[in-house]
Amino acid sequence: MEEKTLQVQDRTSEAKKGNVWALLPIAVFLVIYIGVSIIFKDFYLMSVVVAFLCAILVACVQNKALKFEDKLGVMAEGVADKNIVTMILIFLCAGIFAGILGREGAQAVADLMLSFIPARFSVVVIFVVSCLVSTAMGTSCGTIAVIAPIGAAVASATGISPVLFVASVVGGAMFGDNLSFISDTTIAATSTQGCNMRDKFKENFLIALPAALLTVVILIVMAFIGGEVNAYTPGEINLWLLVPYVLVLIGGVVGVNVFLVLLGGIAVAAIVKLALGTGVPAVISAMGSGAAGMFEVIIVTVLVSMLSALMRAYGGFEALLYGIKRVFRGRVGGHLGISALVSAMDIATANNTVAIVMAAPIAKNISEEYGITNTKTASLLDIFGSVVQGLLPYGAQLITATAMTGVGALEMMPYMFYQYLLAISAVVFMFIPARCKK
Repeated sequence: MEEKTLQVQDRTSEAKKGNVWALLPIAVFLVIYIGVSIIFKDFYLMSVVVAFLCAILVACVQNKALKFEDKLGVMAEGVADKNIVTMILIFLCAGIFAGILGREGAQAVADLMLSFIPARFSVVVIFVVSCLVSTAMGTSCGTIAVIAPIGAAVASATGISPVLFVASVVGGAMFGDNLSFISDTTIAATSTQGCNMRDKFKENFLIALPAALLTVVILIVMAFIGGEVNAYTPGEINLWLLVPYVLVLIGGVVGVNVFLVLLGGIAVAAIVKLALGTGVPAVISAMGSGAAGMFEVIIVTVLVSMLSALMRAYGGFEALLYGIKRVFRGRVGGHLGISALVSAMDIATANNTVAIVMAAPIAKNISEEYGITNTKTASLLDIFGSVVQGLLPYGAQLITATAMTGVGALEMMPYMFYQYLLAISAVVFMFIPARCKK
């Protein structure tokens, strides 16, 4: 009897430790995707879809105890997630909106900006606008889909690096993703930790503001020390093409639901294009082209959710949780453990909302064990989820930016100033005792 009890305890301990080999597929993906790009010095050579298919193949070969039909069921459950469905719908709406307006719509906004703003400082303005819009809309992907094409158009007109522009848009988008009251990451972080949204906003704002201000300073310095900017005189601007963008931005600032904002933008964009003489067949064709342009993003989102479901079923995520809890000790160590936990989950799932939800129970346990306030815990979950999500080459944000502008995800890495500074700011604040009570 005693021997059976020990055997059960051993199996329970092994289950808690998880299976570190279940994380092998994500390592295979990173080696293939990044390795091929580095070896051949071409960031566009390896398709992210092909790399993920290789990773899923490895995952399907693993765990022979589970039948292939059962593995298909696990992958199907991963895809059938509310967050995945929401992202896919946002991608489609954003693609259709951008497709209807086309390059001339983004160019009209770019021309308007350059009529009032010195071209040299246009990157700074793009970053600030992205911060405001993402905070109001509560979605980083929606912000990137709307603002990134404008940034690319301004870059083309001024001769400033389009990589810097698009990276700044992504940084600004992650600012709002972390702070917005209607962001799903904010809702997930506060609800799982049982803290007030306003308290969590104050905690996050004190950390995010220095990072955002330093990013603005860096962009201003780069503007002064950068090379010559093209002398650019905007031509005649068709103000009607600006109407859909203005309405989308106002809707975002007011806090209207992102779906209503984008659907309204699509309707107004179609009406404007028809009023300007574009034929009905051309508008319909543009809708289809815009949606088709987002197909790779959608496929990657589906593949990531499938792979994450398999790794979770095999015990990979339990291995992450077990390892992190064993390594970190003390209050600051608890902060680092929570940050590392959600970061690892985000790398594995490529979805910061899912990462927060999965990390939340262990994070709450760590906070109680090391005396960390629930507000601070929610703040760390959201911050590091945003930091990592904004840096993942296979994350929805960077893939959306690439799909909308053609700028490679790996090319943007040296210019992700806000994400790096946000992580540094968060680490610095770990050593400052929280003033909020649990």
